[in-house]
Amino acid sequence: MMRTGVCGRLAALGLLLSVLLHTTQCEKFVEPAAGKKPHIVMILVDDWGWANVGYHRQTPTDEVQTPNFDALCKQGVELDQHYAYQFCSPSRSSLMSGRLPIHVNILNAPPDIYNPKDPVSGFSAIPRNMTGMASKLKSAGYATHHVGKWDAGMATPDHTPIGRGFDSTFGYFHHANDYYTEKAGGCKYKGKSELLTDLWMTDGPGKGYNGTIYEEEMFKMHVMDVLGNHSVDTPLFLYYAPHIVHTPLQVPESYQQKFSFIDDMDRMKYHAMVNFLDDVIGNLTQKLHDRGMWNDTLIIVSSDNGGPEYPGGGANNFPHRGGKMTNWQGGVRVNAFASGGLIPESRRGTKYDGYVALADWYATFCSLAGVDKYDERAEAAKLPPVDGMDMWPVLSGQNLTSPRTEIPLSPGLISGDYKILISHMMQAGWTGPQYPNKTNPNGGIKATLDCSKTNCLFNIKDDPEERTNLADSQPAILKHMQERWAVWNSTAFNPDRGDAWPEACATGMEKYGGFWGPFLP
Repeated sequence: MMRTGVCGRLAALGLLLSVLLHTTQCEKFVEPAAGKKPHIVMILVDDWGWANVGYHRQTPTDEVQTPNFDALCKQGVELDQHYAYQFCSPSRSSLMSGRLPIHVNILNAPPDIYNPKDPVSGFSAIPRNMTGMASKLKSAGYATHHVGKWDAGMATPDHTPIGRGFDSTFGYFHHANDYYTEKAGGCKYKGKSELLTDLWMTDGPGKGYNGTIYEEEMFKMHVMDVLGNHSVDTPLFLYYAPHIVHTPLQVPESYQQKFSFIDDMDRMKYHAMVNFLDDVIGNLTQKLHDRGMWNDTLIIVSSDNGGPEYPGGGANNFPHRGGKMTNWQGGVRVNAFASGGLIPESRRGTKYDGYVALADWYATFCSLAGVDKYDERAEAAKLPPVDGMDMWPVLSGQNLTSPRTEIPLSPGLISGDYKILISHMMQAGWTGPQYPNKTNPNGGIKATLDCSKTNCLFNIKDDPEERTNLADSQPAILKHMQERWAVWNSTAFNPDRGDAWPEACATGMEKYGGFWGPFLP
């Protein structure tokens, strides 16, 4: 694999190269894994509970209306052991960087933090010198577009979607904003508390769009514009990260009325929001068909973590234990599938039970685009390398053995058939098919389990609901798992990312007119 002529000339410049590595990267190109460069659509749903999609309901219920998600899954490969981090920002950082969370970010920090002593990693989310997924695909000739939630950094232009390789972006930086006003993230400015607007459009605030219509409707319209205006002869990478189903639980009245038979308000709104998103997915897939792109498209759908079962969350991960903010299966084993016309006919309608992590899509998309996953800029900055593994052989049926055998949970580990938990575990209980409900109207699992001293061990293959702690009966396996976790933990990346930076608020007020945006050069 030869470097381009530009890279060769850069190498000849000697010392200058070490400076240029902060802003450029010499890519290695290979033959695309599928023989051609497909269109790639990555859909990362927010806070989507395991039981809040139809294909996970053995007994159908009128509460879960997801015909488009269900059809897409049936046309593709259901990923039954797909794992994310237990909450938002680390999962998104993992996806965009190709690193497992333990090697990029395990904090749900707000985007306005900064440590001036560390110009590479002293920020929230992804370190400055890690190469984003979209940058890789863009180098391979892809048109790259982001719509929706970002939550992977904001401090400098390098941390924004554009800085990570997207040609365009329309979305927000925080964990969440208001669906109707786009307000998010309070801060202090000149002694007063301010609530800024979080809506960004490519290179500036999304002024004129905020406060107009339901936010997910805005995002749907933008997705349709991206697909409608795209030149189909150019490979497309579309990263659609819906706000749905993250709080606040807000949804148009017409959708809420469809679920008015549900006797719990949070559950009613949550299911209505999922149904709204399902309609968006129907529009998206129809557009791909209408544009003649479907046969050359790979669609990956995943949640960023398990559904929130804590008070006010509205989600349900039945029959799994726990939910978002925990390392129980309900928090990290997520809804996911691969679909689109690129999936071979022989693989359509199948369920795959090998391990897949969000970080693996970085390597998979690089393989399909024909660009090496190696991150030269990160290595030059002494940052962790890409962890992602190519899952195209699994999706295409070339090799059904997953290359991934372990998934660190920070703290904890999945290895082979087993999982070890090593902290005090909250939400240590289970829900029923309808949750939250009248017996627990505000939601929230109060049971806890202390795994911090003796640790807890589960066989998640035979006991996916994590009901039997094997720590006492399987001491040899427990010891092996503890040793494997110690190895992973010794490689943990945990820089001092700093604290809330006052200039972030001042910049938002003075430079952007009350909008959040990059606050450092």
